Amino acid sequence: MPQNTNPINAKFAAICGVTLALTLAFAAPVSAQQTSSVTTQQAALIARPMMISRQGSFFVGGHDIFSDTLSTLPNYAASGTVTVDQMYVHYQVPVKAKPLSLTLIHGCCLTGKTWESTPDGRIGWDEYFVRKGYSTYVIDQAERGRSASDISTINSVKLGKTAPSQLPSIFAAGREDAWTIFRFGPEYQKVWPGVQFPMEALAEFWKQMVPDWSAALPTPNPTVPALSELAIKLGGTVLISHSQSGIYPFQAAAINTRDIRGIVAIEPAACPAPGGDLTPYTKMPTLVLFGDNVDTSPRWSPRLKLCRAFVEAANAAGGHAQLVVLPDLGIHGNTHMLMQDRNNLQIADWLLNWIDKHIDAKAS
Repeated sequence: MPQNTNPINAKFAAICGVTLALTLAFAAPVSAQQTSSVTTQQAALIARPMMISRQGSFFVGGHDIFSDTLSTLPNYAASGTVTVDQMYVHYQVPVKAKPLSLTLIHGCCLTGKTWESTPDGRIGWDEYFVRKGYSTYVIDQAERGRSASDISTINSVKLGKTAPSQLPSIFAAGREDAWTIFRFGPEYQKVWPGVQFPMEALAEFWKQMVPDWSAALPTPNPTVPALSELAIKLGGTVLISHSQSGIYPFQAAAINTRDIRGIVAIEPAACPAPGGDLTPYTKMPTLVLFGDNVDTSPRWSPRLKLCRAFVEAANAAGGHAQLVVLPDLGIHGNTHMLMQDRNNLQIADWLLNWIDKHIDAKAS
């Protein structure tokens, strides 16, 4: 057969080749670890180019302060007005987005990075949820990450205008302590058998950790009313919290239940008191989710017990709450950072299935 030399066909073939090359270039990279822990459907979803309708960022909340101690450096004015305590929000809206959006809230000593690419380079929940069709909003808590801090008292002490006892309480979690808090193992450098966290990438995980200002903030934490405001701004969202922030969606619902479609508290540091006013929590489905090795942890076992009591009390009051411990589902080895564990997509799909089944996107 003679070779086809039609210039139109040749041009079409060239365009197709460029299109295929661009598709492969912009498809999400899949690491060796990723391919060993995902299903065929998940791998196909990850390999496709991600179609975004729009993305961006904005702030919620915050207030202005005037201070004479904004700087101790000669090149910068000490007096002036700044905005502090605002909550940073980054969002991505996929093409043909589902009507229900998801808001991801990080925990102690961390930022919104929690939900992004895992320490070993696998896809994080923020991207995965978008690929699954959900508009996804990732926050940095007030005075964390890209949300501004009030440094005026620190400078005031440095200048001798304020007593050192008035310095704000700021802390950083060392890796020795974090090891057991995140349940990588029973003690530093000892690992639980079958642990799902990518331990070979711990150096990258430690880089995610930042100083924590939460103890210096007023009550409620400014993040809480900002979450309530965000839910109303979005016209409905599921608040998905982690660890330290586990209580924040409940506190936001206590302010105003409007447009909080549901609450997912992942290994919350606290749940609402079972003997308190549970009325706000009867108005939206609630899931409390824990990983593995919780019962053996002196830090997490009492929290699990309190959350069980809350769920029972909320349901007795007419609510729709559920507490799930992953080993009860046959899912083992998960740490406190289960959104970064090797089986993070298995848990993500289970969680999205729970949301689809229990949460009405149009509920008031």
